[in-house]
Amino acid sequence: MAAPDATLAAYDSKIEGNVVFTKLDAAINWMRKNSLWPMPMGLACCAIEMMAAACSRYDLSRFGMEVMRFSPRQADVMIVAGTVTYKMALAVKRIWDQMPEPKWCIAMGACASSGGMYRSYAVLQGIDQLIPVDVYISGCPPRPEALLEGLMRLQRKIEGEHALADQKKELVEDLIS
Repeated sequence: MAAPDATLAAYDSKIEGNVVFTKLDAAINWMRKNSLWPMPMGLACCAIEMMAAACSRYDLSRFGMEVMRFSPRQADVMIVAGTVTYKMALAVKRIWDQMPEPKWCIAMGACASSGGMYRSYAVLQGIDQLIPVDVYISGCPPRPEALLEGLMRLQRKIEGEHALADQKKELVEDLIS
């Protein structure tokens, strides 16, 4: 057996090529946007299109979103896909409240965004009346490509957030004082 090459552990004279300078917010947001774990709330026909987006033809894993979590404590993006009835609204809100911060919401389809064609006493006219929505995806039902576009828009939104200042206000206040 050959001895291990001693030059691999030696000093690297091109150290400037191995160092990255960035802001803490940019590094945190880069990690968050590339490891989104969706919580699927498939309530109607849009759920079939959401499932198709995870299949090999569209492949959510290219964007780091393939880990669909059915436990709210492990998810950070809720995808509300389909018609939200008042009977189901409390369950959706409870699951939203159980998700840890930071969390985001995507309203997928006309029914989740505005109640769709259902103007009745039993249907919530948009999930934004219950929880804050970050991205709306139009269509009835929207194609899997539309969901991919919506998730990429969410990634761009996460890129521009102030990760530390918005979520750790007490830490920032201690640093200032």
